[in-house]
Amino acid sequence: MTEQTVGEAVEPGGPIPLIKWKLLLGLSRTPHGLLDLATPAMAAMLCLGQFPPVSTVVVGLVTAFAGYTAVYALNDLVDFRVDQERLVGTEALGTSLRVDEVMVRHPVARGLLTFRSGLAWFSAWALVALAGAWWLNPLCAVLFVGSATLEVVYCKLLRITHLKIIPSAIVKATGGLAGVYAVAPSAPMGFVAVLFLWLAAWEVGGQNIPNDIVDMEADERVAARTTLTVKGVQESIFRSVAAVSMAAFGGVAIYWLAGPGTRWIYPLGAAALGWKLLVEPARNLYYDPGSAKAAALFNRASYMPVSFLVLAVLSMYLPF
Repeated sequence: MTEQTVGEAVEPGGPIPLIKWKLLLGLSRTPHGLLDLATPAMAAMLCLGQFPPVSTVVVGLVTAFAGYTAVYALNDLVDFRVDQERLVGTEALGTSLRVDEVMVRHPVARGLLTFRSGLAWFSAWALVALAGAWWLNPLCAVLFVGSATLEVVYCKLLRITHLKIIPSAIVKATGGLAGVYAVAPSAPMGFVAVLFLWLAAWEVGGQNIPNDIVDMEADERVAARTTLTVKGVQESIFRSVAAVSMAAFGGVAIYWLAGPGTRWIYPLGAAALGWKLLVEPARNLYYDPGSAKAAALFNRASYMPVSFLVLAVLSMYLPF
């Protein structure tokens, strides 16, 4: 269905039809964005050791949703011509389904949504994110603008260098930093540093490299320079295993820098979650290289922020 077909279902200026909402949400990879939404909340909880004020929670949730929605949409808008090349000769969905493919991926590249509609969607959510971030802490607004800028840099480096993985890691870590500075403007630098390295390693080993393995054929078609296309499968998997091991360690180590309300159950749970969500699927990929195991690692790792958020809350409020 093209957007013109969608538009024929309503009068100009009328309500947006359901199909177009689904395409806009697909542009922003909303299922994955909702999982990422837990990242700033997790970081804020661990930093404080308790729940922030209700007003901060409400504004923070709206701001985080707007920020992730805008940045994911920006990625597709900047890359839409490359994505058109990727889609040539491919099926609508690959055989190794990832959590960010539950809705239609790349609707602009597929011709299901106009670039203009996507740009309007991005702009609206970016304004909401900026306003909310400024209310929380002007530094959060700076982090959002920096994150969006680095996302554009990441896209533009696609055919230039595999080191584009660095801005990608910074973008993911920035969400956690924004959560910290929204509730603790003078957060300890040790906590901030460990959080940054933890989230950056998670993105590199649990998200970016596994995604490259799944997309190997499409990336080769568009001459993309990724860790996989430059370093090969064996080296890429080694780097993924090393990075997720660092992330698993970081998730435990941050306990000793977290707020005083975080109790002993946290490091025990963090060690278990690090194994199940990161190390175990990375180990499976090491012994059985391929897109299926890479997608499994990507999917399990995607649940790390929300799982650690639940763990942080339990560690603070369980009566033992």
